[in-house]
Amino acid sequence: MQLQSMYQDIILDHYRNPHGRGLRNPFEAEVHHVNPTCGDEVTLRVHLDGETIADVSYEGMGCSISQASVSAMYDLVIGKSVTEAMRTGEQFMTLMQSKGNATVAEELEDDLEDAVAFAGVSKYPARVKCALMSWMALKDASARALSTTNEAN
Repeated sequence: MQLQSMYQDIILDHYRNPHGRGLRNPFEAEVHHVNPTCGDEVTLRVHLDGETIADVSYEGMGCSISQASVSAMYDLVIGKSVTEAMRTGEQFMTLMQSKGNATVAEELEDDLEDAVAFAGVSKYPARVKCALMSWMALKDASARALSTTNEAN
């Protein structure tokens, strides 16, 4: 129970003190994603330096899970290549599909850092979409940004 409490504290900290929040320039792609089941939304911008994610900026509204997830994601992807960031997104998806399996969370803890706190969310299918929304937006925006930069070259 102590671990679950710590995870809740991490999620609340990211919600109250969001990392990377605020739309910034420059950016190569901007997307807007909405979770239709609950109304959570995020507008997310990606700025690339070559194939490296130089910045992710966002504005959003919704539950603590959706907003904390985008903050934790920000910390994990800045400075990584798009390929590495997508791999991290796949690991987060694995966590969200684990249905609270503690072994999966332990295996991913080093790679997911604060994002492993969302392990408990995976027990609640309706909340999984909240946690994944920002990762889907990042995937969408990164693909668009790469497409834009490839067309320019």
